[in-house]
Amino acid sequence: MVRTKIWTLKKHFVGHPTNSDFELKTAELPPLKNGEVLLEALFLTVDPYMRILAKTLKEGDRMMGQQVARVVESKNADLPKGTIVLTSPGWTTHSISDGKDLEKLLTEWPDTIPVSLALGTVGMPGLTAYFGLLDICGVKAAGAVGSVVGLIAKLKGCKVVAAAGSDEKVAYLQKLGFDVVFNYKTVESLEETLKKASPDGYDCYFDNVIFKHCFGQMKKFGRIAICGAMSTYNRTSPLPPGPNPEIVIRQELHTEGFAFYHWQGDVRQKALKDLLKWVSEENWEDSTESSHIPCILCPNFPY
Repeated sequence: MVRTKIWTLKKHFVGHPTNSDFELKTAELPPLKNGEVLLEALFLTVDPYMRILAKTLKEGDRMMGQQVARVVESKNADLPKGTIVLTSPGWTTHSISDGKDLEKLLTEWPDTIPVSLALGTVGMPGLTAYFGLLDICGVKAAGAVGSVVGLIAKLKGCKVVAAAGSDEKVAYLQKLGFDVVFNYKTVESLEETLKKASPDGYDCYFDNVIFKHCFGQMKKFGRIAICGAMSTYNRTSPLPPGPNPEIVIRQELHTEGFAFYHWQGDVRQKALKDLLKWVSEENWEDSTESSHIPCILCPNFPY
């Protein structure tokens, strides 16, 4: 028998999650049946969306989440022992799968790239950045989310203005080569800072926090991709007023909320291959080490 450790939701979050909201349990897994594999987790995800989806769990349920796992025992010829896969059994050290819910790493994956990036730059955050920037915002140039968006935008020839929540993150983004970076928590006026960074306005705004101040800085026909609203996730009070609808209408802004799983099949595989290629060629290995960067704006976005 294999014993697994499972992190469960002990009680629902009020405001910011705390250690007391979780409970670590152990359980015994049954023997494998034909066609099944035993997986051992190598890396687990802790992502902002869990703050919202945890509301759908009952107290005592296992926390959801993706992981990179290794097959440690197999009764499935297509998944021999040692195979590295992506799976979504939640926060658990071991799990059993019939293989239908597993995704192997790209065959092109080089030994020099950490497999943990399958949960980062070459995974959900990277795919969110990729489709949000290239499909939603509509770039047509040749050539944690957050910092990956800016890296792709720079690769595509854009000027990138980024807002971060600490001086440490500002220094990190400056190191990555972003054109203008500022700490939105310490600037005297967010509106004036944005205006100074790009007096003519912005073509594209990629958001996973919801900065209503940015809407008024958009150029005519600007595009806004929203993949999250992190500033609201831990609120216990009513939400503040949103963007001025008159600005959205007058500037004819294209605003779209989206989730990365909308894109599947061949387009998803192409995106993963592109991300893996860029990680290999552009030295992006550490691009998801920083915390989520909430605001990326492109003043000269090439549609």
